[in-house]
This record gives sequence, structure tokens and C-alpha cells, in this order.
Amino acid sequence: MPALLEGSEAIADAMVAAGCRFFSGYPMTPFTEVLEHMAAKLPGVGGTCMNAESELEAVGMAWGAAATGTPSATGSTGQGLSLMQESLAELTYAAVPLVVLNMARAQGDYWQATRGPGHGDARMPVLAPMDVPEATELTQIAFHLAARWRNPVLLFGDYYLAHTSTSVSVTPLGLPPVAADDWSLDGSTSGTGRARLVSPLGTTKRNDRGGYDLAEHYARCAARTEEMLAGIDPLVETGFTDDAEVVVVAFGTPAKYVRAAVSRLRAEGARVGYVRPITLLPFPTEVVAQAAAGARVVGVYENNQGQMVDDVRLAVAGATPVEFIGRLSLDGSGFGIAPDLDGGYVRERIEELLA
Repeated sequence: MPALLEGSEAIADAMVAAGCRFFSGYPMTPFTEVLEHMAAKLPGVGGTCMNAESELEAVGMAWGAAATGTPSATGSTGQGLSLMQESLAELTYAAVPLVVLNMARAQGDYWQATRGPGHGDARMPVLAPMDVPEATELTQIAFHLAARWRNPVLLFGDYYLAHTSTSVSVTPLGLPPVAADDWSLDGSTSGTGRARLVSPLGTTKRNDRGGYDLAEHYARCAARTEEMLAGIDPLVETGFTDDAEVVVVAFGTPAKYVRAAVSRLRAEGARVGYVRPITLLPFPTEVVAQAAAGARVVGVYENNQGQMVDDVRLAVAGATPVEFIGRLSLDGSGFGIAPDLDGGYVRERIEELLA
């Protein structure tokens, strides 16, 4: 049955429904409420939630739990995730599945999410819900992708997503099964001579005959990352793009404003459409390019100083002009979206492109 839930609680319910049994984090608005709800919900299903001393300890705890094969997650805001970057990169090299939440302040963490994590060639698939019901579905998909590809997966939320209350029904999605766990450190192979190894340095044990061949390991990791990104079908929503002379691209909460403004302008006869990337990595390059092919101009709306606009320009490849029409809009605390970001303002920015 549907229930009126704050977004942070709905996301917690979705994580439990997806099988998450370990969660760790350090309080930091607007991530704090997710941590609080997980602390209340996990013991009832035999799980554990840890309030860590910092984000560094939080990701370390989650790494340890995930390495045992326990579906696990951690998270923070962008500032806290900055402290986790080294561990998140090493998790990809160790092929450890983990779900990571970024309950962001505005959308200034796009580069952090899609260009990382951390050092080397590490990459994390990124999912960006627009509202609470979609967040409950994408949270479960994130756990599925993490287990399927043995890789961290990031859910990109924000202040509104965490704090908006919505009537929502959180039910398991019934996603396809993944391969049986033949890798985790469950203790069953210890002392057998064939003990498993989970390490960012590879799966070959160090012994008297030599050390790790890191070049070989990193090459295998690169091939696995390439296979993962090619194997994930980008999720994307489009509207009115068939004959649009102006196409607007936006993601997350601001995309809801954009979709509403575009729908009203279209009802008034304006030839305008929108594209909403849901999967930020892999990016829906082909869909954006196709939508832009017949347009006069592409506008990119983000609640930052312009980050996703880079990926839109790469997708369009110079065939159509791309203009950034967003801006950084925050309330006085720096946590939420300022009142001056509304449908009227977004409409004005789109109308400038139509002129």
C-alpha cells in the first residue's frame, strides 16, 4: 500500500527491499536522515547500521562488510564523498560491489560523480532520480548493477529528494538474478590452500617467487570497466523532441521544472522539447545527439555553474550550438534550492533560446 514517506525514508525502505544489510555513514545534511532511517530499519531485518567517526571510517566499514558478500551501502554529500574517493577507486580495482548515496547540495558534484572516483581509470555507474518514486526504483537498480558488475554504483540525489514527502509504494522490483557469489570472503576457503583474495592489487597472492603484476591487473580492470559501461543501457526520458527547434537537457530535481516549463510552452505552440538523462554514467550520448540533430540550439539547465554541459557538447559533437542556461541556486544554508528557482524562471531561460 502507498504511504506518505519523506524521500530519505523511502530510499531507506528501497535499500532494505533490495537486500541491503549493512549501512554506514557520518551525519551530514542532507544525508543525515537516510542514516537515521537505516539505523531504525536494519536491525529489524537482521542488518547493521554504523554511525562512523567520519566519512573515511564509513567507507572503510562498508568496504569490509561488502567484501564478505553482504549487500552494503554508504553515502554522504559531495563534501563527504571527497574524503571517500581513494577508497571508492580501490573498491573498483578490488571488484567489490557497493552502493553509494550522494544526497548532494545542488548539482555541483556532477564532475565528481561521473569523472571518478579518485585515481586511475576507476569508474562508477551513476543514476540520478528526479523524484522520490523514481528514487525507490533506481535505488534497487543500483544494488542490482553493483552485484551484476561487482563495482560501486552511485545514486545522485539532492536536498529536495531527501526532504520531500510523497505518497509512494516501495515494493521489490523483481530484477533478474545475478551470478552466484564465488568471490566473497566468507571464511569457507580459509586454510584450504585456495583461499580467496579481494584486493585492489589483484587476485594473485604474494609469495617467495614474486609479487603482484599490477600492469596485468590494471589491464584486466580496464577491460572489465569497458565491458560494464557497454553492458549498461543508459536510462533517459525525452519529450517533444521530434520537431523541436530548441531542446533542453536537464537531470535530477531541476529536470522536473524543465519538463513542466517545456510542456506548457509546447501547449502554447512553441517547438521545444527536453531530454532528461537518468543514467549519468554511462551517459545517453546517442539519444542526446539524435534529439539535437534537428534542433537550432540545445540548452542545458543545471543547478551549478555548468558541468553536464560538457557531456552534452561531446554528444552533439559540434553539430548544434549548445548553450548553458542554468545557474547555481541555493538557500541561505547552502543545503537546499533557493526559492527563486521555479517554473517561471526556468521558462524565461528557455524563452530566451526560442527568441
